[in-house]
Amino acid sequence: MSSLVERDQKIVWHPYAPPSASPLFAVESAEGVRLRLEDGREIIDGMSSWWSAIHGYRNPTIEAAVKSQLERMPHVMFGGLTHEPAIRLCERLVDMSPPNLDRVFLSDSGSVAVEVAIKMALQVWHSRGRPERRRLLTLRGGYHGDTFGAMGVCDPVTGMHGLFEGALSSHLFAPRPECRFGQAHAESDIEADIREFARLLEAHRDELAAVILEPIVQGAGGMWFYSAEYLRRVRGLCDEFEVLLIADEIATGFGRSGKLFACEHAGISPDIACVGKALTGGTMSLAATLASDAVSASLGEGEPGVFMHGPTFMGNPLACAAANASLDILDRGEWPDQVAAIGAQLSGELEACRSLPAVADVRVLGAIGVVELHEPVDMSVVQPAFVEEGVWIRPFGKLVYTMPPYVIDSDDLSRVTTAIREVVGSIG
Repeated sequence: MSSLVERDQKIVWHPYAPPSASPLFAVESAEGVRLRLEDGREIIDGMSSWWSAIHGYRNPTIEAAVKSQLERMPHVMFGGLTHEPAIRLCERLVDMSPPNLDRVFLSDSGSVAVEVAIKMALQVWHSRGRPERRRLLTLRGGYHGDTFGAMGVCDPVTGMHGLFEGALSSHLFAPRPECRFGQAHAESDIEADIREFARLLEAHRDELAAVILEPIVQGAGGMWFYSAEYLRRVRGLCDEFEVLLIADEIATGFGRSGKLFACEHAGISPDIACVGKALTGGTMSLAATLASDAVSASLGEGEPGVFMHGPTFMGNPLACAAANASLDILDRGEWPDQVAAIGAQLSGELEACRSLPAVADVRVLGAIGVVELHEPVDMSVVQPAFVEEGVWIRPFGKLVYTMPPYVIDSDDLSRVTTAIREVVGSIG
């Protein structure tokens, strides 16, 4: 009988891969922080399944909630119908999110949550009689998803979507903030950082619907951590020029940066926010777009009076049950200490990478550890090398990084950091 990898390579298409993906590793099961491969090897997941499995795999609280919901109602359409798991989830998201986000639109993935946010912003201005306000301002180095609206606000170089340039909406890009998170900055440095952003905002205020950015942490576009003061200044400028602010918290939401939401580092609240990834603890696909009452009121009062979006699996009861269970775990209050411990250990153990010839920078924020290289990695070599070290790390471009589950213990995390040092050290 053919192996799973052989069967896969004949017919399955994987993300960011040619039709036949290689290298490829078949997973037979997962539990805690470990993946068991088809060949019997166990590897520690240093990626939380693309940053989503924050409680590890097969968490009993989440499994019990999904099983109980499955026995009552696995799915029902959300058009004209509602149910308790979705209502409870939306109530909790409003209660825990930054202030003034009072309405929740559920969807099934982060990219769709961004699409929803962009459509909300455009429809707000249409409803207010300003349909010419259809462009967005964003930051270079950002990443917001793979659907067409989201691609249009990804960095045109690092956003991986350059070949679609002619088909994407034309938006505005300000320079990436250079003032780093957690470092002291002179006022003149912040002014220099924000100057071009402010110029673009003022020059295009009559055509801009919104600013969209990843607060504090730019994720898949570069794993860059920027100043909270910069984010505060962005909020102030958006208010000054009456432009909506969209915060993409898909990667940072639910504790990853050390705050429940990264906007909290700057003490600001956006007009629209997107969450996903860790929302269900990595169990099922679910995302949400939260909006202020001002945004929802504009949509409800103007033509056509309804928001023009409706995913088939919106508000899926199983996914909502999983999300509520994940939030129950966060409500226990263990995550801040877990994230702080991970961050402290990453800072101490990854620092040795700084002296390696291939390394350009090392940076840590919350439960995110990044080793930036001078040159892009060769995935055909590096990915199997990490598996041989007994860990799952999925680099991209010049970035070797880890975002482990919050429940990882210090010994397993040391295996992750040791593997990073060994594999990066082997790069010429």
